[in-house]
Amino acid sequence: MRMTFAAGAALLCMASVAYAEVPTPPRPASDPKAIVSTANPMAKPVPLDDLGYSRGLLSSAWSADGRQLFLSTNLTGRYNIWRTDAAGSWPVQLTQAEDRQSGLAVAPDGKTVYFLQDKGGDEQYDIYAVPAAGGAVVNLTNTPDVRESGLLVSPDGARIALSIKAKTQGQTDIAVLELRTGKVTLLTAETDAQWNWSAVAWIDGGRALIANRDFTDQTAGEVWRIDVASGTAKRLLGKAKTIYSAGDATHDGATLAVTTNAGTGQSHAGVYTVSNGTWRWLKPTPWEQYANVIAPDGRSMVTETGIDGRTTLSIVDLATMGERALPLPPGVNTVANAKPFTPDSARLLVTQSGATSPGMPVILDLASGRVSAPFQLAMASLDPRTLPTSSIVTYRSFDGTLVSAILTIPFNLKRDGSNPAIVMPHGGPTGQSLDGFNKSATALASRGYLVIQPNPRGSTGYGQAFQTANFQDLGGGDLKDELAAKDFLVATGYVDAKRVGITGGSYGGFMTLMAIGRAPDAFAAAVQQFGIIDWRTMWEHEDAGLQAYQKSLLGEPDKFPKVYDASSPLTYIKAAKAPLLSLQGENDIRVPRGQAQQVTDTLKAQGKIADVVFYPAEGHGFAKRENQVDALKRTIAWFDTYLKPKQP
Repeated sequence: MRMTFAAGAALLCMASVAYAEVPTPPRPASDPKAIVSTANPMAKPVPLDDLGYSRGLLSSAWSADGRQLFLSTNLTGRYNIWRTDAAGSWPVQLTQAEDRQSGLAVAPDGKTVYFLQDKGGDEQYDIYAVPAAGGAVVNLTNTPDVRESGLLVSPDGARIALSIKAKTQGQTDIAVLELRTGKVTLLTAETDAQWNWSAVAWIDGGRALIANRDFTDQTAGEVWRIDVASGTAKRLLGKAKTIYSAGDATHDGATLAVTTNAGTGQSHAGVYTVSNGTWRWLKPTPWEQYANVIAPDGRSMVTETGIDGRTTLSIVDLATMGERALPLPPGVNTVANAKPFTPDSARLLVTQSGATSPGMPVILDLASGRVSAPFQLAMASLDPRTLPTSSIVTYRSFDGTLVSAILTIPFNLKRDGSNPAIVMPHGGPTGQSLDGFNKSATALASRGYLVIQPNPRGSTGYGQAFQTANFQDLGGGDLKDELAAKDFLVATGYVDAKRVGITGGSYGGFMTLMAIGRAPDAFAAAVQQFGIIDWRTMWEHEDAGLQAYQKSLLGEPDKFPKVYDASSPLTYIKAAKAPLLSLQGENDIRVPRGQAQQVTDTLKAQGKIADVVFYPAEGHGFAKRENQVDALKRTIAWFDTYLKPKQP
């Protein structure tokens, strides 16, 4: 007998959509009664300021000689560039700015560090340079109406290949910046706003590039070779509605590390020989698998496998295709930067994160397997022994589809159906909740809330059919998957069904608004960050690239008016009962501030409880520490007010 959590999902009905079980990788459904809150006398609420002061990591890169690391981290409360010895040392600050700096690339001679910086969260990135030894910072592009990204320095250090996007266009092209003259030359001229180009690797002594051309909704991709001098481009791999994506290439361009979903509907890794069009494959797996970077010596490559919310890394011998798993702890393990190997191919720079360990750079010695961390980014109070732990759970949704989620479990709870809980939908929708460190989940769980982060239909990681199952049904079947997550929480015996809240950002904010509107009795309180209330006004005011993405998910509003009505929280929000807090950046180009104002005004006009906070000089997500801390404190206070018993 299979258990389906559909009590909450039964609140919804969309007669126009025919649902059926969506195939995903095989795995057993979890028994909610097997979930256990363990005893821990050391457990206590994590100080919110300490969570805020535990630093983040946006980007990292090796120095040219492999002796130092460059990091984009917020040691000062702003994401600036720092340098530290790989063996461990006090970090030295190279830049200072109010705006976030990331996207690191290092010159081959080791003298210069290149990075990206926007203004007030507007995502219109320019390319900057700073001497590796310290010195004046120079803006190399200064193009307020053009976004630069994806920096790739040529082997001779004279040029940078980059992705370039005008503010008025949806598509992204590849260009080359001549560092001596500052001249930028376009290599591609994409005409379809739903396709984006990115440079992958310089090959043939810097005379050519391997590049990817990807469809905006991640349902198709192609691999190209571009001659830099002439701009002549040749497609190497491509097929309708199929993903081909190069992760790297050998220096001569003869061998490519490629990820594709051809034939399986799930991403899998292979090695492609350009001259004769032959493939060599890794062992089959039902889970997503990515061909990543090739070592400088050309002998091995790194692969990343995503297994139900956790990621592992392996080294693959390119001669034998033998795999060796890297000795990293469970959680989220990813290679850092486009060049994570030292020049001698001996060490690998990895970013590691777990439920009880904030993300940090770690160095893996490939010969010995020894893992070292140059320094810690977490505050001392974030002791893994006292932080709430997580587990991966799987439940069947309303139509029998298997849905997985990250469950963060407080210590010392009684299984008496009295505890509060939070459902936390992720952004995207083309994204995934991963079992890494989550400040909000940690803050809430350490205060007695069970926190579940579902991966509903529309999420990546579970195959192409699952990823596209919510197309033209946003807030339909995927919302039912979120509601089934609440039912799973209640079925554990720990949770009071009347004391469950919901919170998320971006698409998670949209899902929060859909939940309180379409299922008004399911949640007792809600906090949404930069979520969508109306897809039509989004279409009119959003960035052109996001408009192209929206078109891939919903179609155009004039062609699919009923889809837009059914998929917009504005259609249902007047039925909402849950008190709602909205948090929004003033400069958000993805979800403009008017979305948060609109939902707040609509609810207040009906006499409902709603509040909104706008953060100046912030975009889609909050980069400044004081705003991160403020948003976290407001979220906790909101749920404590409406989900916990009143204190005498």
